[in-house]
Amino acid sequence: VLPPAVADQIAAGEVVERPASVVKELIENALDAGATSVDVLADDGGRIRIRVSDDGAGMTRDEAVLALERHATSKIRSAADLVGVQTFGFRGEALPAICSVSLLELETATEDGAGTRVSAAGGTVRDVEAAARRRGTTCTVNRLFYNAPARQKFLRSARSEWRSILDVVSTMSLMRRDVRMTLAHDGKEVLSLAAAHSLRERIAALWSADYASRFVPVDDVSGAIHVSGLVERPADVGMSSRRVHLAVNGRAIRDAGIVRAAEAAFRSTIPSGVRPTLFLEIVVPADSVDVNVHPTKAEVRFRDRWVIERAVEQAVRRALGTTD
Repeated sequence: VLPPAVADQIAAGEVVERPASVVKELIENALDAGATSVDVLADDGGRIRIRVSDDGAGMTRDEAVLALERHATSKIRSAADLVGVQTFGFRGEALPAICSVSLLELETATEDGAGTRVSAAGGTVRDVEAAARRRGTTCTVNRLFYNAPARQKFLRSARSEWRSILDVVSTMSLMRRDVRMTLAHDGKEVLSLAAAHSLRERIAALWSADYASRFVPVDDVSGAIHVSGLVERPADVGMSSRRVHLAVNGRAIRDAGIVRAAEAAFRSTIPSGVRPTLFLEIVVPADSVDVNVHPTKAEVRFRDRWVIERAVEQAVRRALGTTD
């Protein structure tokens, strides 16, 4: 039987590949806590410090200490709850895994005024004290992989790690347009996104109004499947770098099959080898998709993949006006 310290490092390896993984997990926790505002700060590509602050529900003193225990979660009670789980996190693994490979400080309060500060290092709680703060939670992760030099060697340059953090925050902001988000790197604010009313508005805030104008809207219902979003106008495909954003039931995922299905709708309108930018959001019945198949939940499993891919291709065809 592996010693706990080794088991923790293996769990951390599954959840925390790099600084961007930490940012993703902490933003998801903030969103699960009902945050309407999330502020992210990174220093040296997140290798020295990552801080994520929110105005969500916050935690009591006991909850804050328990949150650093493995498999401690408020989001499910039994295995049956995994079917159709709506929260981003549910295994209770992310925070302890991050904590096991960093110096972590958790500051939280359930209402303005009295709160709690928990300091931990390498998976061990060092100090728990009272702290004054506003409602919400701030999680600061310092010196990621300080106690795992082999893992630290695999981190890329600050610039490369920073690009990954920017990608994660951009993806989360596309998915949750109702939440205000800011991102700062090395003391300089890079993104400041007010809550947006539409996907196009959020894309304009991220990249430019000119860029956002190059897309046609997708909105189609096929049985119990709803496909919506924006796809690149065929005349504009290949004009700039390609982006793909897929969400299923509000969760950003990777799925080559869905991308292929959407691209199939373009077949008669763009040259082969040129690939369109896609921002697609798919809503399916909760019991027809399993989100518990990937350590970082980047992939999902569908009960009937063919039906979903067909619905996506049909929705994009209709948007492009190539239903024939």
